[in-house]
Amino acid sequence: MEKKAEDLEETTIYNYRATLDRVRGKLGNIKLQELTEEDVEAWMLWALRCGRVRGPKAGQGLGVTSVDMSLARLKDVLHRAVTKRLVYMNVASELSIPRKARKAERKTKAELVPWNVSEVHTFVQGMSGDRLYAPLLLSLMELRPAEVVALRWSDIDLPNDTLTVANTRTMMGNKTVVEKDTKSMAGERILPLPIPVKDALKKFKALQAAEKMTLGTGYVDSGYMCVNAVGEVHTTRQLRTRAYKLMEESALRRVRLYDARASCFTYLANNGVPDHLWHDGRGTPTSRPPSVGM
Repeated sequence: MEKKAEDLEETTIYNYRATLDRVRGKLGNIKLQELTEEDVEAWMLWALRCGRVRGPKAGQGLGVTSVDMSLARLKDVLHRAVTKRLVYMNVASELSIPRKARKAERKTKAELVPWNVSEVHTFVQGMSGDRLYAPLLLSLMELRPAEVVALRWSDIDLPNDTLTVANTRTMMGNKTVVEKDTKSMAGERILPLPIPVKDALKKFKALQAAEKMTLGTGYVDSGYMCVNAVGEVHTTRQLRTRAYKLMEESALRRVRLYDARASCFTYLANNGVPDHLWHDGRGTPTSRPPSVGM
């Protein structure tokens, strides 16, 4: 893991450790030199059958992807052990998730159907009076939750109808907040602000100014956009939790914010977004999102 840490981000290393913890629970008492392919295969089949050890679903099988990720990390560790001559072979190298398990999960896994335009309209109307209306509109528009909570007011150019995405704020273990650059250069981008989103941001900024004036020195003046009534920055977990609560209150089927974005483009296109605002972030006009009659 120390070798990996030289090239990977802190949150990725954390996830790697959490992924390997699934293996340690069953195989951690076996000496490295005594570990066999049969041991690893038995763990894999156990994990697929009843590998959940926490939460309300404890005792049920882990998903194929989760088990596959743990197996991949274990292979990496054993490969490193071979390189360092701690063992003479990687006993997990030939193991893979059984095809039957993959096919069974595909059959039982519900197909994710994004919201249609009518559902987006219901959600937008239902959250219109909520404090987090502007941040949630941004989540639906194009931004990931981690990008929304990382936005500062200095990233938002209201006079020129644009915002700049350059950072993310992610959770590590549901406790520690880590702020970092976007994963790639392509992740750094300038986006147009449709009129409904711009108006919501202007109202949210005015509300925060009034709250700051009322609280005075008690206000946390962080500069972030997505904050509570005392200026404290919301986490991605808090943003998602509020979104799912609003979905429930609006009697909507629950979907991830990430999966609702495509439908929202159509909603915004049908609700007063001028053609000249749809551009690629560098001023070059692009085609406006297609309208879908629903």
